[in-house]
Amino acid sequence: MAVLGLSVELLALFVGFGFMVGVFFGFFGMGGSFLVTPALLILGYPAPVAIGSSMAFVFGTAIIATMKHADVGNVDYRLGALMFVGITLGIEGGRLFVFFLEELGRAELVVGVAYVLLLAAIGVLFTRSALRADGADDEPDDPDEIPELAKTIKSYDVPPMMTLADGSKASLWTISGVGGGVGLVSGFLGIGGGFVRMPAIYYLIGVPLAVAVGTSLFGALISGGVGAFSYGRSGVIDVGVVTALLVGSALGARIGSAATVYVDESDVTIYFGIMLLLASAAVAFGEIANWTGIAAFDTVSFVLLIGSSALVTTIILYYGTKEIRAGAVTPTTTTGEK
Repeated sequence: MAVLGLSVELLALFVGFGFMVGVFFGFFGMGGSFLVTPALLILGYPAPVAIGSSMAFVFGTAIIATMKHADVGNVDYRLGALMFVGITLGIEGGRLFVFFLEELGRAELVVGVAYVLLLAAIGVLFTRSALRADGADDEPDDPDEIPELAKTIKSYDVPPMMTLADGSKASLWTISGVGGGVGLVSGFLGIGGGFVRMPAIYYLIGVPLAVAVGTSLFGALISGGVGAFSYGRSGVIDVGVVTALLVGSALGARIGSAATVYVDESDVTIYFGIMLLLASAAVAFGEIANWTGIAAFDTVSFVLLIGSSALVTTIILYYGTKEIRAGAVTPTTTTGEK
């Protein structure tokens, strides 16, 4: 019996995985697309299918997220529109490179290695950030303040200069460069790129943090839509996989968002960082399985990726349930793309 072109087992797997990704999105504000592509690669999907399907998933999740931030005025549509050309060109460049590697028979290998390095780097950053936060007593910075690096970059008047929503100005060259760079990463790896785009908007273009978060999600909507269209033209998007993931993530995102009221993000951030490190190891084992033909490595890869995701999801739900039972009703202060 097949539903949406998937066996019942695969359908349940993708809905469940989508639920976990949705919890991460609702709680941490990260869409989890950087886990979807590796999962599809581990399950044996060709790189173009894994990336194209992930981009379509990004587009679906970003629509709701962008609307949420737009309601509170945290989206600079003008900046997002100015980044559009750079994002589009970058995604197309990434897509062409993937299909070039596919013709050489090296796409899965190169994309897999890139993910091993990327997930490891992000995992280290999250873990270090969590450990530093444990010993920090400093008050949070002014949310309307922009970093010194951004102030330095904006001090150089390189025409044409564009006026942003907050009244400040930024060079079109900087905006286009950020859009192109993030688009290239998105098109090549099939990710929304929020963990790259949001810091780039904040530290390089220089807008307040809340606006950087909202505009980054709007950028994910753009990159996901462009990427889905670009890969869709090549007929490599698995609609069944995307639909199952979106069904699961819709429920997970609501639960993850609700959990932020009761759970301090700092309590579980370190687990998220460890999960990313385990996901990096999972992709590495998958690549070793491809090189050696030893099926046991594929099993280890699958267990590490799904198991680590399930563990962090369980921890978030456990903390949330524990606080609810204890009668906690005071929202905690959290950070990230909410």
